[in-house]
Parts: sequence; C-alpha cells; structure tokens
Amino acid sequence: MATVSHLRTAASAPSAAPSLARRIVAEGLGTALLIAVVIGTGIHASRLSGGDATWTLLAQSLAGGAGLLALLTVFAPVSGAHLNPAVTLSTWLRGGLRGHEALAYLAAQAVGAALGVAAAHAMFGMPAWAPGTHAATGPALWWSEALATFGLIGVGIACGRHAPKQLPLVVAAYIAAGYWFTSSSSLANPALAFACALTDGPSGIRPGDVPGYMLAQLLGAMLATPLFNWLMGAEASPTQASDTGITRTQAVPMPRQAG
Repeated sequence: MATVSHLRTAASAPSAAPSLARRIVAEGLGTALLIAVVIGTGIHASRLSGGDATWTLLAQSLAGGAGLLALLTVFAPVSGAHLNPAVTLSTWLRGGLRGHEALAYLAAQAVGAALGVAAAHAMFGMPAWAPGTHAATGPALWWSEALATFGLIGVGIACGRHAPKQLPLVVAAYIAAGYWFTSSSSLANPALAFACALTDGPSGIRPGDVPGYMLAQLLGAMLATPLFNWLMGAEASPTQASDTGITRTQAVPMPRQAG
C-alpha cells in the first residue's frame, strides 16, 4: 500500500515545465504538420474533384479543422501549440513569452512552414518548393485576413480564460468556419501565408502578395489582444513571463489556406 500511495503521489505531482528546446521543436514540427495538412488537402481535393472549387473548399475546411484539432491537442501541453506567428505575437504582448522565446518560436514556425510545404509536395510528386502564381491582393482580402485573425485571437483568449479544456475544439471549429465566411479562406496565420508563397498548387499565392496578408494578420492580432484581455478580465501580468512554462490556456492557433 505504501508503494501504491507513493506512485499516486508521484503521478499527481506537477511535471517540470518543458525546456525551450522541446518547445521550439514542438512548434516547428507542429507547424510543419499543419502546413502539410493544408497544402496536401488542397492538392488532393483539387485533383479528385477535377478542380471544382466548392468541393475543394469543403474538403479543405473539414480536413483543416480536423487536423488542427488533433495538432492543438497533441502540442498544447508542450509549447502551447501556437503554430502561428500571430498567436506568438499575442502571447508575447500578454506576457506569456519573453522576447528571445518569441523570436525562437517565430523562427521554428518559419522553418516548419517551409518543411511542411516540401513534405506535402513530396507526397504528390511535385518539386519541394515552387513560387505561387495565384493573385491575391487588395483591400477586401486584407480586411478578410485582419478580421479572421482578430476573431481567432479573440476566440483563443476567451476560451483559454473560461473554457480551456474546450480550446482545441473551439479554435478548430472557428477555423473550419473561416474557410467559408471569409473571402480569403481565412489563413489567419503568417506562417501559412509564407507557405502559400512556396507552392504553385491550389493553395498558392504570388510571393509579392504575401506581405499584405501578413501585415493584415498581425494587425488583427494586435487589435484583438488588448480588447479581449479587457473583455475577459485576463490582463497580462509581468509574472506571466514564461519561466513558469507554457500553459494550456496560451494555445490559440490557427490557421489555414487560400483557395
């Protein structure tokens, strides 16, 4: 009985916070898998449907939402499962990451995005990277991305504050809906926008159009963070700096792709 009690006590004891190295690997790997889901689904669905945009978008929304739910659930306990520079920016603004940690997250997400494109292309016999050719620019699309990211960050902050156990499902549901209610198919993720510049598949975007997407996404995140912190009573505190580790409530990702 003493041994059983000892094991129970050990099992209930809080585990040490993941090291920065583990968190960076989690962010890179998680982002790569997310990008592979988005880019790969676009290629496969377009081929199966003969290029029919409606069926392709339906497949992307279902697979994108399901893939995101799985990845958030897996990687949230390690790194917070940002998988998205906009989420990392919001977390940093809220005091959940130090500056050098945020930069490391951003680097891992960028590398993961490039590797995710290469992984998806390899499955379909395509070159590792090729510039996107689809024109995607203008105020309407920029507004769409700003609004999509604003909503993503708001949903993440609110759910992380009041229903953290449901956060992966709620965020995935929001992204699945975003495929349909936005004119840009709700990328809401600068890493995904970067990935879209590296593919000439259905998700591809001309490289020159990507900075507009990224700026709109980051602006949406910067506007949503203070507003939803205030609305949800979750104002950041200096003591939230990540030497205490990443908590599940800091996971807010997101993402998706352009049709």
